[in-house]
Amino acid sequence: MISRSLAAILGLAMLLTVAPAQAAGPIGQIKEVSGQAHIESAAGQRPAALGGDVFEADTIVTGADGAVGITFMDDSRFSAGPNSRVALEAFAYDTTTQTGNFTSRVERGTLAVTSGRLAKSSPDAMKVVTRGSILGIRGTKILVRAVE
Repeated sequence: MISRSLAAILGLAMLLTVAPAQAAGPIGQIKEVSGQAHIESAAGQRPAALGGDVFEADTIVTGADGAVGITFMDDSRFSAGPNSRVALEAFAYDTTTQTGNFTSRVERGTLAVTSGRLAKSSPDAMKVVTRGSILGIRGTKILVRAVE
């Protein structure tokens, strides 16, 4: 049988392990969703729901009939098309200075991007990575298609 002290220590260790991932707030919100779509994270899988939050390190996954539109804190907008898998690898944004960085990875499918304040603040602030390239977003709109 586990002693109370050991149980308390294990419980605290679990909280400290999970807390950093949960401490960071949402980086964006789902504004459009259709068909099959879900979000994968270290905590598991959840449906992509209208008005739902997305977090750094989440992965957006759409099915054959799925699409997801997201608006981020800096007003960047992503639209993932059918059969897509897009990882939100890194996001940092200072609302006061409007600086930070944003890196996403298109593993498969399509992603339309309209840049927000981050891309306008610095030429290297926003990147979209694919298997064969790294695209720097500099205040524009792009469409990326990645095949497996």
